Amino acid sequence: MELFFLAVLFLTMAFALGSGYPVAFSLPGAAIISIVLAALFGFLLEGNSAAYFHSGSPYQWLSAGVTNLRFVYWDVERDTLIAIPLFIFMGIMLQKSKIAEDLLVTMANLFGPVPGGLGISVVFVGALLAATTGIVGATVVAMGLISLPVMLRNKYSPALATGTIAASGTLGQIIPPSIVLIILADQLGSAADQANSMRKSLYKEATGDLSMPSVMDVTSTSAGEMFLGAFVPGVVLVLLYMIFILILALFFPRLAPSVPYNGKMDAAFWFRVGFILIPPLTLIVLVLGSIITGIATVNQAGAIGAAGALVMAGYRLNPRQDYTAYIPAIVLLISILTMAFALSNFDMNILLIQDGKDLMGIIIGLIGATLFIVSLVWSSFRLFKIEGTLNDVMLETAKTTSLVFIILLGAAVLTAAFRAFGGEELVREFLNSLPGGFWAKFIIVMAVIFLLGFFLDFIEIAVVVVPIVAPILLADPSANITAVWLGVMIGLNIQTSFLTPPFGFALFYLRGVAPAIVKTVQMYKGVVPFIILQLSALFIVGYYPALVNYLPNRASFLSDNAPPPKNPRLQYCIEQYSANILFSEENLVQNAVQELAVVNTSMLPKNVKSELENAIAEADLAILSLENAMKQEDLIENKAIKYRPALNKVRRIESRINLKKREIKKLKKELVLQKTLRNSSAEKSIASEIEDIEKEIDKLSKQKPANWDQIYEEFNNLMQTERKHRSSYRRMAENSFKVVEELKVILSSDQEISQLKREYVSILEKSSRLEKEQRVNALIEFAKKVGQVKGTSEPKSGLSRAIRELKKKNVNEEKVTENLDLALIGITELNDWVSKAKGPLEISLKNYLDKTRASLGIRAQEKFNKDLALYLARCNANHRDLSLNF
Repeated sequence: MELFFLAVLFLTMAFALGSGYPVAFSLPGAAIISIVLAALFGFLLEGNSAAYFHSGSPYQWLSAGVTNLRFVYWDVERDTLIAIPLFIFMGIMLQKSKIAEDLLVTMANLFGPVPGGLGISVVFVGALLAATTGIVGATVVAMGLISLPVMLRNKYSPALATGTIAASGTLGQIIPPSIVLIILADQLGSAADQANSMRKSLYKEATGDLSMPSVMDVTSTSAGEMFLGAFVPGVVLVLLYMIFILILALFFPRLAPSVPYNGKMDAAFWFRVGFILIPPLTLIVLVLGSIITGIATVNQAGAIGAAGALVMAGYRLNPRQDYTAYIPAIVLLISILTMAFALSNFDMNILLIQDGKDLMGIIIGLIGATLFIVSLVWSSFRLFKIEGTLNDVMLETAKTTSLVFIILLGAAVLTAAFRAFGGEELVREFLNSLPGGFWAKFIIVMAVIFLLGFFLDFIEIAVVVVPIVAPILLADPSANITAVWLGVMIGLNIQTSFLTPPFGFALFYLRGVAPAIVKTVQMYKGVVPFIILQLSALFIVGYYPALVNYLPNRASFLSDNAPPPKNPRLQYCIEQYSANILFSEENLVQNAVQELAVVNTSMLPKNVKSELENAIAEADLAILSLENAMKQEDLIENKAIKYRPALNKVRRIESRINLKKREIKKLKKELVLQKTLRNSSAEKSIASEIEDIEKEIDKLSKQKPANWDQIYEEFNNLMQTERKHRSSYRRMAENSFKVVEELKVILSSDQEISQLKREYVSILEKSSRLEKEQRVNALIEFAKKVGQVKGTSEPKSGLSRAIRELKKKNVNEEKVTENLDLALIGITELNDWVSKAKGPLEISLKNYLDKTRASLGIRAQEKFNKDLALYLARCNANHRDLSLNF
């Protein structure tokens, strides 16, 4: 019956949507109706309101829906959605500022003489508007009103002209900043958490281990990462559009003829081009650049974009197009330069003001901030006065934001109902039962999303479908995809929903402004090549995941908040980087180890000398361990050719067995209920059904290879051996580098050690004349100085014991003197051997550290160097199969 009420849920939702009922109320309404009906029929027919639910009671699922709803706006970890109203405001404000008209006219003049130039200019402007406004309807309407008549007048094919405009207008769905990407980031953040729980359960079932290594965790995403990940695919899509139009114009010039520019391309022309292009490009750089460089979060970048749009609209819509129109913009530039000067030349922490210079910096910063506020207020007042533009924009922003959020709230309730009837379990079982592994599941999901795009809006797909399918795809260890890649792939796919007949919104918008001479069928024909190009971009991005993953990785590893080199998730790529250096033809590291091994260390104390010798030996062993790990990895790859198909087969069988066991568990609960009701016929039927399922389980178990346990154990031993080699490498490489580094620091502190000795002798001479409290304070202060110098553990220990003795009521002066003398001996011996070893040994140690820092010493560093960060960005940009661990 769960399937029946699942059908009721979707049919109710489909009927409500089809009848024109608002989406925001159709989603939760269908959920509540289906849950209430299931509870009612369960109570009437079975005597149990929870009988027709997959698990739990109707009250629990309604409560779960309310909880999901609250999480949309009440989760402290979930601030991604704050950016939505900011970017909507930015887009609507720029659309009102008529930036589209300026760009289209200017770009048409610039690209017109090129074959297909008008079409290329429309694509270029569409890309710019996507990166600024991101509003499909406004972009399509603006380009339809301005460009379509010009293209038709210049003998462009109506199909090509309308297809180009419609496709270019939808670029705002994938080129950041995009509302779709923000919503997807929010949904995928929750999906990644669910996927991680699913993967942990899978790992526990497969291996029996209670905890899964963190290196196998599902990678989540954020709106900033989604923006970075979508940037290159967006550019790829723009280039595909442009190349298609150019090739079509070259081979079929009658479809897209060139349009010569009648005016002169003189200095005035290029000044006008620059004047039109620079403001939106600057805004794009400020918004996306601040995210890419890590200067601002997505929410902060949204505020930057909103402020920039306010100022741009302020001067563009001003009736007096003279120098006075640009005063607020000039004030804004001056304020930014003033604040930048203050930040780069002064300490701007108001709590740490120490002198007049610090105060001057704060004052300069305040002046800059005041000018910034004046510029925004001035521009806002202008827009408020100019035909009530500000009022209109604020109203439209509120409407659009409310639309997005209320659909999100409704979808949260719908998701709870879907799970109540076992829908999530059903989808998971169906996808996991498909032959072909992850890619079969992925293709099916993408096909479903593509087909849904014919009928549903992008928001509905993002908030209804994604929470259901994303956890299943993310949890699969065979592909080990990142959430950002999945999000961009879904975003590219959803983008087609604006072009696919019969409900493609871009087609509706364009039909509303296109002249009657353009037939609807021509518009449908025109978008077909662009839909194919969008699917081609989807294939390219799917085949090369680095196109998505590289930029987020690069931004992360080069940022101030980059993960440390000891991060477990990065060790595989770090070891690949180290191996490239260690096993290069030059053998620089091995030579450095050998050179250090023959250096004269006779002047060192026995314990220090022994530590250094052990470190050199560990360096050799570490290199050998990594070499063995690489060989073991190759062996595993060769063995996996036969092992992986067997593993996949067994895991599919076990998945089906687990499904059957869950059915038995559910039937046993039903059996208990029927016994309570004393329904003997139902008891016999359920008992017989349980027996049949148990027979099916036995039959499935026999389908496993007879010697599977032995095969699994042998392969698992190979992987354990590789892990041991890698663990040994990490431990010994880090230790060998740290020992040498600490010795180098001690030798570099020769001046400090010599000063400590002189100061200590002076303290000892004065101590007999000091009061007890003064003596203790003097020794404590000196002990602090000693603790700041490496290699002074023995002197510090003697001082600590002497201080403890002095603090007692009955001081034993003999013990105090003994410990103070031991501290003096320790400092003297340290000073002596450091002075002797300072010269040649320090040079040898420095040479060793310089040559091993990028290999053996990586884990001992606090941050990545740029070369390693870029390598890690490339290495982690590709998905790595983890299925052999499950």
